[in-house]
Amino acid sequence: MKQIKQKVVVFTGAGISAESGIRTFRDSDGLWEEYNIRDVATPEAWAKNRELVLEFYNKRRKQSLEAKPNPAHKALKDLEKKYDVIIITQNIDDLHERAGSKKVLHLHGEINKCRSTVDETLIYPMKKEGIKLGDKCERGSQLRPHIVWFGEMVPMMDLAYEVASTADIFIVVGTSLVVYPAAGIINYVSANIPKYLIDPNEINVSGIKNLTIIKEKAGIGLPKLVENLLK
Repeated sequence: MKQIKQKVVVFTGAGISAESGIRTFRDSDGLWEEYNIRDVATPEAWAKNRELVLEFYNKRRKQSLEAKPNPAHKALKDLEKKYDVIIITQNIDDLHERAGSKKVLHLHGEINKCRSTVDETLIYPMKKEGIKLGDKCERGSQLRPHIVWFGEMVPMMDLAYEVASTADIFIVVGTSLVVYPAAGIINYVSANIPKYLIDPNEINVSGIKNLTIIKEKAGIGLPKLVENLLK
């Protein structure tokens, strides 16, 4: 009789990608390189200056493609040897996939995809050169990055809550658990199961039961945890 694998749900944030060289908004005081996020990552920015928004995301995509999976990403792939691993990520890069992880749910979209501005179900792989003004979907509307901008609804949130509620083990890495709605995901996890938080900083997590805190960077703490879980 085939043994059913325990389900490990991993919630990842910008900290895990930062160790691969991808800068975060929070690390740069609301700026990404020379851009203010309000000018490039909101629906209002898209309405005001589409060319600037496309320039910004084309640069972010280039940076993402130049980055490589780090030991934390690779450790999650190793965890699949023994567990059914599902990653819920706030990150828009594809470093989890490139490390070999099979089940990845992107809450905030994917930098390597674009979509229609009139029908959000029309999603396409990004062309090598990125998106340009005049690039249109099959219905004739301008293509936009397949990204959830600040101020937009997070369409995958309910699915993420559902996945989290089925976890046998829950791991949080690279996120501070302070930005909602994503931060609320841990409230959907059963109080009785083991939970792990990997972060080098002090985080207020009072009231969460069965939580083990590992005060390490993702690339150090996660491989250690995975090694223990595989034993």
